[in-house]
Amino acid sequence: MKDFIEPFLYPHNLFLIGLVIAAIRYKKWGLWLLVGWFYAFGNGWVANQVRAWYSSEISQVQVPTAFRGDFVVLGCGGDAVSLPDCAKSRLDQVANAASARLDPLTIHMTTLYCQPYLTYLRSKVPAHVQLNCLYGGETTYHEFYNLDQRLDHAKSYVFVTSDYHAFRVHKLAKAYGFEATTVAALSSTFRPVNCRASCYLTVNLSNFDLFAKLTAEFSSYATYQATARWTNWYKTPPVSAK
Repeated sequence: MKDFIEPFLYPHNLFLIGLVIAAIRYKKWGLWLLVGWFYAFGNGWVANQVRAWYSSEISQVQVPTAFRGDFVVLGCGGDAVSLPDCAKSRLDQVANAASARLDPLTIHMTTLYCQPYLTYLRSKVPAHVQLNCLYGGETTYHEFYNLDQRLDHAKSYVFVTSDYHAFRVHKLAKAYGFEATTVAALSSTFRPVNCRASCYLTVNLSNFDLFAKLTAEFSSYATYQATARWTNWYKTPPVSAK
């Protein structure tokens, strides 16, 4: 009973209850629209359906067991001496998959400061795994433009990124003609929330975080699509890659 009642006492759910009471009391369509918006974007069941779609259609969290191609780890910042947690998550993900392979393979990395990436990964993968690091540019769009010039399109790849960047990586890999799978290092935002009986009547703040990140991701790619033809720093795939 405690697990059922407790979520209703959280501030965001008290706000939801207040919105419903106000909508019933004042009978305004605007209030009902606000109730619907707040509920739809915060409800755990709805958000879990989006998470399931994202993981099945956009990115996976595990490298396919039969994969025999190379890996591409997209950069996640850092400096000349340290790695951020998001970079470690990506490198751990690819290291686990590469360590199970006995055949020759290469792990490509794109980042401004290569040495921390190389040092961290070399200690986790077998000696036969080749490491190749390059600076791909300031954005994911620059990185793909440069990777298109350097990678062999005849090979298959797994692109490793963060889950909230997987959409644009997935779309760019297809646009540049790579035979690729996108694998995401899973964060707490994209892990399904527990959805018991109270889930259908409450909202969860982690779900608002999910939709905020997805909105930023979709908006970024839409901006790229809209401006790629007439800006200098958004690069479009060359004709040969289409």
